[in-house]
Amino acid sequence: MPENSPEPWEYCLSIPNDPRAVTVSRRTLRLILTAHGLIGLVDVAELLATELVTNAVRHTKGPAALRVRWAPPGTLRIGAWDADPEPPEPPVPLARLGEAEEGRGLLLVRACSEVWGWHPLSRHGNRGKYVWCELAAA
Repeated sequence: MPENSPEPWEYCLSIPNDPRAVTVSRRTLRLILTAHGLIGLVDVAELLATELVTNAVRHTKGPAALRVRWAPPGTLRIGAWDADPEPPEPPVPLARLGEAEEGRGLLLVRACSEVWGWHPLSRHGNRGKYVWCELAAA
């Protein structure tokens, strides 16, 4: 399927709160993008998904999910849901990058994506947040 497919698609992978979920998510994303002919986005998409899922698993206690969505004419949205409704820590300012022990993940997300954001979620009594970013197909 070519990159400029006119049909949108979406995948959602539910993951447990387990550090191994990061590797599973990254490999699943690679398979999805390869199957849809989006090889050119794989490396950056894997980096972004790794950061988002790592934050979801590392900073929360409940389950999480990776969501990947393609919207024509060429936008890939990658997001991670987790059960904690608290906002993510803001990215570390670039000037403080060398001294920061944490907070570099969202700095990478901000630097490598076209746009990123987050919003709280509440559905059927479940609360949490969704942190996402978008890549444009070249």
